[in-house]
Amino acid sequence: MLASLSQTVWLVPLYALMGALLILPWSPGIIRQTGPRPSGYISIIMTLVALFHSLFTLGNIWQKPPQYLSATWLHTTTLDLTLDLEISTVTVGALVVITGLNLMAQIYAIGYLEMDWGWARFYALMALFEGGMCSLVLCNSLFFSYVVLEVLTLGTYLLIGFWFNQSLVVTGARDAFLTKRIGDLILLMAVVALLPLAGTWNYDQLAIWAETADLNPTVATLLCLALIAGPLGKCAQFPLHLWLDEAMEGPMPATILRNGLVVSTGAWVLVKLQPVLALSPLALTVMVSIGAVTAVGAALIAIAQIDVKRSLSYTVSAYMGLEFIAVGTGQTETALLLLLTYAIAMGLLVMSIGGIVLNNITQDLTQYGGLWSRRPISAICHLVGGAALVAFPPLGGFWALQQLAEGLASVSPLLFGVLLLVNGLTAFSVAREFSLIFGGQPKPMTVRSPEGLWALVLPMTVVMGFALHLPILLFKWQLLPTLASVNLSTAGSLVLSTLIGSSAAAFIYLSDRIPKPVQINPKWLQDLFAYDLYTPQLYRVTIVALVAIVSNAVNWFDKFIVDGVVNIVGIATLFGGQGLKYNVTGQGQFYIFTMLLGLAILVSILCFPLLS
Repeated sequence: MLASLSQTVWLVPLYALMGALLILPWSPGIIRQTGPRPSGYISIIMTLVALFHSLFTLGNIWQKPPQYLSATWLHTTTLDLTLDLEISTVTVGALVVITGLNLMAQIYAIGYLEMDWGWARFYALMALFEGGMCSLVLCNSLFFSYVVLEVLTLGTYLLIGFWFNQSLVVTGARDAFLTKRIGDLILLMAVVALLPLAGTWNYDQLAIWAETADLNPTVATLLCLALIAGPLGKCAQFPLHLWLDEAMEGPMPATILRNGLVVSTGAWVLVKLQPVLALSPLALTVMVSIGAVTAVGAALIAIAQIDVKRSLSYTVSAYMGLEFIAVGTGQTETALLLLLTYAIAMGLLVMSIGGIVLNNITQDLTQYGGLWSRRPISAICHLVGGAALVAFPPLGGFWALQQLAEGLASVSPLLFGVLLLVNGLTAFSVAREFSLIFGGQPKPMTVRSPEGLWALVLPMTVVMGFALHLPILLFKWQLLPTLASVNLSTAGSLVLSTLIGSSAAAFIYLSDRIPKPVQINPKWLQDLFAYDLYTPQLYRVTIVALVAIVSNAVNWFDKFIVDGVVNIVGIATLFGGQGLKYNVTGQGQFYIFTMLLGLAILVSILCFPLLS
């Protein structure tokens, strides 16, 4: 039976899509008597089936060589398009993480969307997310990976715009879709250009081709930069990072998946493409530089936000920047480990914050305080999530960042310093959020704020338990180094940066001696971080202004040149017709004379150059 489950693991993405089809009758209101809740329960059951299928398959194929499946999708004389799948420990393990976290998010949605009538639409879109991400991790073809990324972009747009009667929601959904389209369009160019060069879109065959490929350096650089462009938008990296901030207007259960997993899809594709990207050292340098700039910039912006959702969104961009650094320096295994630990920690942080935002109806950190005594479970979950995100031993984030630090210390001390800075700033950010929300005295918005419904608390505690036990599982599976092989200098530096960042935040925001809100001198520096390094304003006076100028120029050309020529011809025809009608006599000899005269004038014009 286990063997048959392993051979049919490609069905896992279809379970979610099947659930989406089954709950469609509840979406347009065909079934009204039962209310919308059965649609959510059906989706949860299908996700549970997918989780069990993935778990049993993972146990059966553990430490076995990968299996490859291939099916012809399109065959012509010049193109053989095949759907290639890879069934390995890594891909099936990713299925477990995706289905497990989606199951927790859907149970969380039972409490979060308790009074919402859009259950069927919401759970269908969550199923689209699950099916798309499961398809992506199994897919072993760059072309079909691109197709799946486009599906996930559509799902992101629809889920952000779930409450489409709010103007900010519509703006956020539109900006997220259009921003991702920029990177996707450039990625599509690279996908099309790669086929005649490599002769395949299969990731394994691309890796073999890259070992012996002899490309012109300019071609290799342009190709690799274009391949990076798509993940650049998906991972919310500079300069395509502003969409993630606006995407927080969507429902919190969707944010659990989007911030924890969907943004990681771009990093997953980068890991698969790393052998090809290594063809251009310049492209790798650009990727590492973008990752470092985004990681430092986003971490600095996060600590200056008073909107808790915005603070979390910039932390996401910062960690995706670390992913770019890991892939750019060739540490693909470390990048995968960081994706795992990050997804669990960020999902837990979003869950712990979501119930508080729902109950207190505010996202302003300055309105919170004193919730430790009222929401102890949420407080503990936030502590564990923050500790699992940064380098706090022995939780998972420490081991992932430790491996990354060891690799960077031997390659570039500057990048190692960037990692220490980002880790310290992230520790400061999550400790700041915890201090402002759970520390201090209760405020008017938090006086009556009990723990949420069981549907909000249960998945949060389950994910917390998994975050606490993840290092034990990784040690048991021999995926972590032994304590004797750990570089104590790099590990100590990481832990020290964590302690400095968290202690500084606790001292500043838990102390009554420092006035709140905290003011930094000079004021322009605080405003620089609070207003996203003025990136929106920079876009407004550069890219937006340039597009406006080009649009106005095209509009003027179309209005006065194109339409002008057409209008002149029309007016000339109109006046010509009006003039000729007065010369009509009804006599045949007059018509013959008119034709001969016109013919003579035409012949004279044509022959004039010859006569001269």
